[in-house]
Amino acid sequence: MITMNTIYTYQIEGIALQTGDIICTMNGKPDILPGEFWRFVGRLVPGDVDHVAIYVGPNGRCIEAGAHGVIKFTVFEGQWNTERMARRRGLLFDTFYGVVSPIDGLGVSDEEEHEMRRAVAEYCLAQVGKPYNLNFLSAETEDAFYCSQLAYKAYQKIGIDLNTGLVMEQLPGTNAIVYPQEIWVGFSHRAAERPQPQVKSSQLAANPSP
Repeated sequence: MITMNTIYTYQIEGIALQTGDIICTMNGKPDILPGEFWRFVGRLVPGDVDHVAIYVGPNGRCIEAGAHGVIKFTVFEGQWNTERMARRRGLLFDTFYGVVSPIDGLGVSDEEEHEMRRAVAEYCLAQVGKPYNLNFLSAETEDAFYCSQLAYKAYQKIGIDLNTGLVMEQLPGTNAIVYPQEIWVGFSHRAAERPQPQVKSSQLAANPSP
């Protein structure tokens, strides 16, 4: 049985996180060609957040469910360098969006929080090696996992339901899917700073202020 006795702290792109926190990303990276493909894939998922991983520690060790199934990978030196991590992660190219901490605000004691974070990490570590779950409607299985389902099942073990009932319009039954976006919207989160798009002088000339 996998056990963890320590709760680790780390920073990714300047945002502090602890063991059990959920890393949220957007598919794609605008400045590389494979990233453009993943940006297109991301448009199929409701909302801005397309993917999640769970930080377990120490250092930058994380768990996610992706093309290679449930795997461990490392965020080196606190930088979300998607190119450096791509081979390990099944050629997934994404952009760091922020961190969700579902335990924040529960009012539990430090000891209880420690135990909850430890339990989330241990659950995720125990699933490493299991295949990817292509049946997104089957969020309750523990034989295979998609990204947000892994976080959902881990937090379900400590009494927190990450499925807030988000549904795709015109598609009955899709509320059974656990979407990355509903994890972001439904719980305490910290967003990464994203550069604002620059407006070219030619655009300003074509669209003068009223």
